[in-house]
Amino acid sequence: MFDLIQEILKGDEKNNLEQFVNLLRQLEKKYLLRNEILNSFHDYCQKQENYDHLYHSSDLSKLVYFTQEIILDTESLCLVVRPQIATQQAYRLLEDFTVEAISIQELLNLRDRLVNRYHPQEGEVLKIDFQPFYDYSPVIRDPKNIGKGVAFLNRYLSSKLFDDSRQWQDALFNFLRLHRYNDAQLLINERIQTQQQLSNCVKRALILLGKYPADTAYKNFCTELQNLGFEPGWGNTAHRVQETLEMLDQLIDSPDHQVLEDFISRIPMIFRILLVSPHGWFGQEGVLGRPDTGGQVVYILDQVKGLEKQIQDNIKLSGLDVLNIEPKVIVLTRLIPNSEDTTCHQRLEKIYDTDNAWILRVPFREYNPQITQNWISRFEIWPYLETFAIDAEQELLEQLQGKPDLIVGNYSDGNLVAFLLARRMNVTQCIIAHALEKSKYLFSNLYWQDLEDKYHFSLQFTADLIAMNGANFIVSSTYQEIVGTQDSVGQYESYQSFTMPDLYHVLSGIELFSPKFNIVPPGVNEDVYFPYSRIEGRNLSDRSRLENLLFTLEDATQVFGKLADPSKRPLFSMARLDRIKNLTGLAECFGKSKELQERCNLILIAGKLKSEDSTDHEEISEIEKLYQIIDQYDLHGKIRWLGVRLSKDDSGEVYRVIGDHQGIFVQPALFEAFGLTILEAMISGLPTFATRFGGPLEIIQDQINGFYINPTDHTEMAEIILKFISKCDQNPNYWNEISQRSQERVYSNYTWKIHTNRLLSLAKIYSFWNYISKEQREELLRYTESLFHLIYKPRAKMLLEKHMHRH
Repeated sequence: MFDLIQEILKGDEKNNLEQFVNLLRQLEKKYLLRNEILNSFHDYCQKQENYDHLYHSSDLSKLVYFTQEIILDTESLCLVVRPQIATQQAYRLLEDFTVEAISIQELLNLRDRLVNRYHPQEGEVLKIDFQPFYDYSPVIRDPKNIGKGVAFLNRYLSSKLFDDSRQWQDALFNFLRLHRYNDAQLLINERIQTQQQLSNCVKRALILLGKYPADTAYKNFCTELQNLGFEPGWGNTAHRVQETLEMLDQLIDSPDHQVLEDFISRIPMIFRILLVSPHGWFGQEGVLGRPDTGGQVVYILDQVKGLEKQIQDNIKLSGLDVLNIEPKVIVLTRLIPNSEDTTCHQRLEKIYDTDNAWILRVPFREYNPQITQNWISRFEIWPYLETFAIDAEQELLEQLQGKPDLIVGNYSDGNLVAFLLARRMNVTQCIIAHALEKSKYLFSNLYWQDLEDKYHFSLQFTADLIAMNGANFIVSSTYQEIVGTQDSVGQYESYQSFTMPDLYHVLSGIELFSPKFNIVPPGVNEDVYFPYSRIEGRNLSDRSRLENLLFTLEDATQVFGKLADPSKRPLFSMARLDRIKNLTGLAECFGKSKELQERCNLILIAGKLKSEDSTDHEEISEIEKLYQIIDQYDLHGKIRWLGVRLSKDDSGEVYRVIGDHQGIFVQPALFEAFGLTILEAMISGLPTFATRFGGPLEIIQDQINGFYINPTDHTEMAEIILKFISKCDQNPNYWNEISQRSQERVYSNYTWKIHTNRLLSLAKIYSFWNYISKEQREELLRYTESLFHLIYKPRAKMLLEKHMHRH
C-alpha cells in the first residue's frame, strides 16, 4: 500500500487527494470509518469532470476502497489500510503531503490523543502482546485457509512424523498408552513397551484379523488381540479393527495428513463433556425471550443431544460397549434462587430426550443476597465468575465421577470460566464466542470509560483476550466471524490491536493465522424444525391454536394489533426486542412502503408488549420505539405483535403455519454472528430474507436459496421483498422453488450430526497436539494468567464493591 500511496503523490492524482483531504477536514468528525470515507469520496467524485475514471478505476479509488479508518490530526492525516483480509497497515500523511508508515503503537497513541486520553508525561500504559508466543508454533500462510486449522495442523503433524520419525512416533505411542476409562485400560496394554514393539504387533494383529469374516464381532477375537497387547477401543468388528490398525500401520511407515486425522478421530478418548454457559436464564422451558436468553440456549441444548448421540455411536463403533461405558454431558450454568416461573433454581435438571445429559446449576456466592438471589445482566456478572468456577469444580468432579475429557465455553463469560476450569483440571478446552460485544458496539473500546458503568467492557474485553488465547481450539460458525470480508473486519480480527485508553494497549491480541481457529457451523433440531409440507409430526390441534394466535386471537395480554385482512401474505420475524436484532427497523421499513402494506401483513413475535414488564433498558427502549413506529405510519390493521414466549415445539410449528400461508421470513439484524432462526425458517421451507451483515452471508446463497437485505436501507429492503412477491405472482411455483432450495441447503450443510462429529474430531486432534506441545503452551498460559490476576481480578473486585453497596 505504501507504493500505491507514493504513486498517487508522484502522479496526476495528487491534486485529487489534496482536494479530498480538504473536503474531509471540513467535516465535523475527526474519526471516519469505512462507510463514511466511501460516501465522502463518492460525494467528492460526483463534482469532478472525470467522475467515472476517478470513482471506479483511479489509484486514489483503490486506496480509498482499502482504507478502513481516517483519523484527522491537527498537523497530519492517518490512514488505516486493510490491503487484505486479516492484515492492517497505518500511514501518516503530513501537511506537505509526504507519507510515512507508522507502527501499531503510534496508531494506538494517536487514537488515545483523539479522545484526550494520551498522557505521556504520566508514563506509558500497559502493552499486551501475544505475538511472541505464536512465533514458535505453526501458522497458516494463506488467508483463505483461516478457519481450517485442523486440516493445517494435520499436515504439519504428519510432516513431523515423517521428518523426525523417531521422536514423533514415540510421542504417538505414548499418547496411545494414556487412554483409560475409569480402571479399564484402552487400546494398548503392558505387553507393548516400545514404539518398535507396537509396529511389530500391529502387523501380527493384521494377519490374525485376516482370518476372520469382516462382520465378526469384537468379543469373538478380543482375547487373541489382548495377548498381542491390544485392549478394547480399536473397533467393534474384525473389519473395523483391521481398518483402524491399518491406519496406524500406515502412520508408522509413511505418515499422511488425512490418515492421521481419520486415525486420531477414531481413538476413544471423549466420554465426559462439560459445556459452560453462566449468563442468562438457562432452562428448557419458559426462558426464551427473557433478557440475555435466546439462541444460545437452543444451540447448547441441541448440541448436547447431538454430542451424546455421537459419543454413543463412537463407543459402539470402537467396540467399547463390552465395558458398559455410559457417556455423560453436563451444561454448567448459574443457579438463580429467585427463578420466577422457571426451573433455574433447581440444582440438577435432566435434559429432555437424553440418556445421561444434565443441567448443573451452581449459585453465585452470596456477597450481597439482594443481588445474587436474582438474575444478573451479562454485563454485570464478571465479579462472580472466578468463585463460580472454584465452587463448580468439586460439584463437577462428583457429577462426572472424574474430570471431563473436553470443556466447551460459550460466550465471553462462559469462555472465561472454561479457561479457569481447564487450567485447574488440565483438560482440553474449546471456546465458542457466538458473538463478541466489541464488534457490536461502535468505538466500545475507545470510549470504554464513558460506557463502563453500563457495560463494563474493560472486564469483558480482557476476558475475551484471556479465553481466546488460552483455548486449545476455537470454534466459529462462519469464516467472517474470524476475519470478516473484503469490506468488513471480523469479530476476532477486531481484537488484533486496539486501545483501552488509560488501561492498556493491545499490540497483538490474537493470531488470526493460528491453526486453533476452526469453522464448525451449528445444526438445526430436525425433530422440532422440519418442512411445513411434511404432514407426519404435525399436530392438528397445535396447528389450529397457533394459526389463531398468529392471525386472529384477540387477547390484549398476548397480542397487540388486529389484522384487517388476515389473508394477505405474512411477513414474519421472531427475535428478542433489542437494538441489534432490529425488529423496529423491519417495522419502519414496512411502514415506509405502502406497496408492502398493500400486499402483506407484518407479524412479529418479540418478547414483551409493555415496557413496565421489562427490566432490560434496551428492551424497554425498543418496545417504546415499536409503538411509536406503529402510530407514526398508521400500521393499525396491518401488524400483529405477539408478546409471547413459545415452547420449542410451538416455535417449530409457528414457522410451518407461516409456510402454510406461503409467507416470508425476514431477519433484519444490524449484525448477526450466525443466525439460528435463519436455519429454522429455511428448513421449515420459508423463503428467507436475512441481513447481509454477518453470518447469513455464508448460510444463504443470494437469490438461489434465500436473499440478502441491507437492514439500514429501508427502501432497498422493501424493493427486494417486493421483487420476490412480484415473481411469485408471475410464476406461482417460484415460492415453492425457493422453499425447496432453502430446505436442501440446510440438510446438506447444517445438521447437528455434521456439527458434533466434527467437534469431537477436533477435540481429539487438539488433545494430541496439546500433549506433544505442552511445554510451548505453558509460557502462553502463564502470560494469559497474568492478565487475569493483574487486570481482570482488580477490576472485578471494584465492580463487586459497587454491587455490595446496592440496596
